Amino acid sequence: MDMHDLTRELQQANDSKIVMIVADGLGGLPLQPDGKTELETARTPHLDRLAKLGVQGGSIPVKPGIAPGSGPGHLGLFGYDPLQYRIGRGALEATGIGFELQPGDVAIRCNFITIDDAGLITDRRAGRISTEAAAPVVASLRQIKIPDVEVFVEPVKEYRFVVVLRGKGLEGDVADTDPQQTGVPPLDPQATTSGSRRTAEVAKEFLRQAREILRTQAPANFHTMRGFAAKPNLPSFEEVYGLRAASIAVYPMYKGLAHLVGMKNIGRATDLSAQVDVLREAWKDFDFFFLHYKYTDSTGEDGAFDRKVARIEELDAMLPAIETLKPTVLIVTGDHSTPSFLRSHSWHPVPTLLVSDCCRPDLHDTFGERTCVTGGLGLFEAKYLMPLALANAGRLGKYGA
Repeated sequence: MDMHDLTRELQQANDSKIVMIVADGLGGLPLQPDGKTELETARTPHLDRLAKLGVQGGSIPVKPGIAPGSGPGHLGLFGYDPLQYRIGRGALEATGIGFELQPGDVAIRCNFITIDDAGLITDRRAGRISTEAAAPVVASLRQIKIPDVEVFVEPVKEYRFVVVLRGKGLEGDVADTDPQQTGVPPLDPQATTSGSRRTAEVAKEFLRQAREILRTQAPANFHTMRGFAAKPNLPSFEEVYGLRAASIAVYPMYKGLAHLVGMKNIGRATDLSAQVDVLREAWKDFDFFFLHYKYTDSTGEDGAFDRKVARIEELDAMLPAIETLKPTVLIVTGDHSTPSFLRSHSWHPVPTLLVSDCCRPDLHDTFGERTCVTGGLGLFEAKYLMPLALANAGRLGKYGA
């Protein structure tokens, strides 16, 4: 039996509230073999206090050894098997900015990059160009015309933008053009199935025209294309869990993912404090709240160990304000690990803490990667976190006689 079939069968309503805080890229590594991770280095009195009350473990986003993207990482946390439900990043970004994808559309998440005179990538994020600076550069790409294809180009945030291709015979199975390293040229779009060959050719033509338009726009003098995707179809949170679910996210991609699983994106928060204000204001209207915190990931990708420590401490400082709402279940986790040591997403299990009145506390009084290895939750696949949350909230009935 599929897990969602089981939760549909066993779900039961009550007045409980579940809060899931996702610190993007939370997990880390020491910089030296005998050192501490970013989470272990951070001063986190509130997380440590909650560790005494709760149970912790290591969440495996997809499968052991697999480093996930943010899409699969979040799908797992929401209880959707990321190997069964595959969503391209383009669809997430497009949906996150409110673009209504149509059947047959192909959405592509694009990153501005910096290339040198030889066409080699010197910065995969164009210096993290600001949203305001990027907007006119994005707008300049709207002059691109491709026969028999309608092209939409929309800004997202900072160096990210979305391209949506609309026309006959387009499919989304095209490999990324980002080589994931500097010092090399961007890759050409390559179809991975015969049905996507036209999409790859259209993408090549878009890139050809974009290169000419952007050549004087340093640092954003070219771009990569990632996550080619058609519109997905997912069962909703309310259907499979019986939950009215809300998303409180800042970045469009995470709003898009939440929307695709049936969450309502609420508020227009731009920082963590404002996100908590939105949570407080909407408390009576929803059963489940997803609160996304991005900056533990971006600092890890930048290799900024100390800044990631500071961001974890910033999150810790906001926990008492969330606790005053008295959630029935409080979860602190991440969608994947992003160690500063590696400057990238990794395969390492993600520290996860669950607190409720009926959880079985383990013996730990701190929260970190080492304690999670021996915590009461053990190592578990992320897709089982939602059933654990529902059970601790009293929202799952007994299975069988």
